[in-house]
Amino acid sequence: MANRTTLLVLVLVLCHGVAMTMGFWKKEMEKEQHWHPKPDKLFLMQHLKRMVKTDAGEMSVLESFGGRIMDRRLNIGFITMEPRSLFIPQYLDSTFIIFVRSGEAKVGFVYKSKLVEKHLKMGDVYRIPSGSAFYLVNTMEDQTLHIISSIDPAESMGISVFQSFFIGGGAQPASILSGFEPKIIETAFNVSGAELKKIFTRQHEGPIVHLDSSRPSSIWTKFLQLNEEDKLQHLKKMVEDWEEHDDDDDVDDDEEEEEQQQQTRLSWRKLLESVFRNEKKETKEKVAHKSHHSCNLYDRKPDFKNDYGWSVALDGSDYHPLKKSGIGIYHVTLSAGSMMAPHVNPRATEYGIVLKGSGRIQIIFPNGSNAMDTHIKEGDVFFVPRYFPFCQIASRNGPLEFFGFTTSARKNRPQFLVGATSLMRTMMGPELATAFGVSEDTMKRVVNAQHESVILPTPWAEQHAHNAKQKKKEGETRLPKLIRNGVIMGF
Repeated sequence: MANRTTLLVLVLVLCHGVAMTMGFWKKEMEKEQHWHPKPDKLFLMQHLKRMVKTDAGEMSVLESFGGRIMDRRLNIGFITMEPRSLFIPQYLDSTFIIFVRSGEAKVGFVYKSKLVEKHLKMGDVYRIPSGSAFYLVNTMEDQTLHIISSIDPAESMGISVFQSFFIGGGAQPASILSGFEPKIIETAFNVSGAELKKIFTRQHEGPIVHLDSSRPSSIWTKFLQLNEEDKLQHLKKMVEDWEEHDDDDDVDDDEEEEEQQQQTRLSWRKLLESVFRNEKKETKEKVAHKSHHSCNLYDRKPDFKNDYGWSVALDGSDYHPLKKSGIGIYHVTLSAGSMMAPHVNPRATEYGIVLKGSGRIQIIFPNGSNAMDTHIKEGDVFFVPRYFPFCQIASRNGPLEFFGFTTSARKNRPQFLVGATSLMRTMMGPELATAFGVSEDTMKRVVNAQHESVILPTPWAEQHAHNAKQKKKEGETRLPKLIRNGVIMGF
């Protein structure tokens, strides 16, 4: 009876301790902006703000919270742009790291007073520093552009998750230039107020607009689309035509008109020379702007791969611009039923976006109690505070793919708690056995039982991998038979 009473007291104390711990961390999470997540959604980001919505596209941002448990917060942005659309020129009060989830884009931004344009394809990662003027274009004729981004609120003015300063614009959105007093802006542009009024009142479609493809292209738009040789021939022809036209003019033209025509011819020749000088200069500038290259996540070989999945990570040593922002990037695919082994990020908070599939994530409090154990599906965004143990498990129905950001540009070096390359395996010895209160032989038997590392099989994942191998093997043995029987004679 006494033993039962003691056991009951211990259970009550343990339950009280767990409840106190959960209450403390939940309270920390709730401190900011009256955020009250459900216990099973504690580390899911659900505070969505729609920043922009037009016929041509939209941008929404998930705002992160977490109080003192977060070493550094990131907001996660989602941009969708319809084919042939433009996110108008602007600059932000936050560094903007973009990942092209699908489609192709052109980003233009000003660097050292020069316009630099970069074409991005699916899988590309690109950094736009805070305060840098830029625009985004969906260059595809028939494909929607999807971008995932990280936005650093540490640099923000705190008015919103981030603040856009639109350079282009009109009635909606207003250009920052339209706020200046008319006389000031007229003087600055050296253009009449009537002319400026046309510019600053015409655009009313919002920050993301359709490119007007129905309007006939100007001669210079067509000219810029030509290759270098055609540009040269085109300009030469224009100069020659102009000079022939001059020769046909009446000899009675007065001296003033003749001088004006000479100046015009000279201007055309200068233009002809300068265009190609500038193109050579542009080539040099492209070399100078190498630091503004993109890095494609899908082109990289996995850092880890086995029968149950793979993972790849980008840090500041792989893509230098990340070093300036102190941000890392990762991409993981788990096969059906596979599990990312329980692990800890010792250097960074992790933000993850489920790209495909569904599964489960479990996160543990420092005292060993459950912080969150919940189902995740495509579109869900989770975060894991630094030092908190966690694992992800793919559903039995199919693979789980997720992409995300970490709050460190150094190699994250996650510490795996279980598996063939785990902390437990490395620390195996009498001290570890004593810590668990078992014999060293028992401890070794348990710790060495798992032969896989990092991405681990579950019973249904093992069966899935076995079936895949068997199918591949059957295909390899079946092919020679088909050839022998003359079935593939047509090849």
